Amino acid sequence: MSESRESETERVTRQLRGEILDGVRRPGERLVERELAAALDVSRVPVREALKALVSEGLVTLRPRSWAVVRTFTDSDIADLTEVREAFEPLTFRLAAERRTREGLDRLRAVLDEQLAAARAKDAVVARRKAADFHELVTELASNELLVEIERPLRSRMRWLLTQHDDLIAVAGQHLELFTAIANRDVDAAERLAAEHLAQSQVLFRSSRGME
Repeated sequence: MSESRESETERVTRQLRGEILDGVRRPGERLVERELAAALDVSRVPVREALKALVSEGLVTLRPRSWAVVRTFTDSDIADLTEVREAFEPLTFRLAAERRTREGLDRLRAVLDEQLAAARAKDAVVARRKAADFHELVTELASNELLVEIERPLRSRMRWLLTQHDDLIAVAGQHLELFTAIANRDVDAAERLAAEHLAQSQVLFRSSRGME
């Protein structure tokens, strides 16, 4: 058996994570070990381990006995995540513009093209996934291992935050501008556009929640 083969725990974790981030499983929804095991055709052990992993990622909250709930992000949670983005994203995009490679730029362009296509097709699930992929790949392009280590435990929560918008075309357009700055090695533009993108993302987030 190949050591690289995905384990049952990894598969269950990936599936549940995707369903939460895509909005299939809504905040507050109960996640019962027995029911999940039956639905996914696995024993309760990988389900239990998957729920623990998702707790550590900040997407699930455990309850007594054998169930959990999809986390409901509070206004305070969202403010905390936004503050972290404000601190790190301008730096991340600036470093990506300085250090990007041809291969990395090609990968970023491929993700952006998928996001643009999905946005034009009004495929919200794929467009939002690719928008989050874009940000994670920019972190790779920044070539700062400490930055990656800081980002990794926050990744699922950040992906959740990055999917909380309805204007697929606007976000894709902002990413296109950021890509152009990175491609041109325009570090000042990349940093400025990253800050503007964050501000615009907050407006879109509030709008999607009917807060304006």
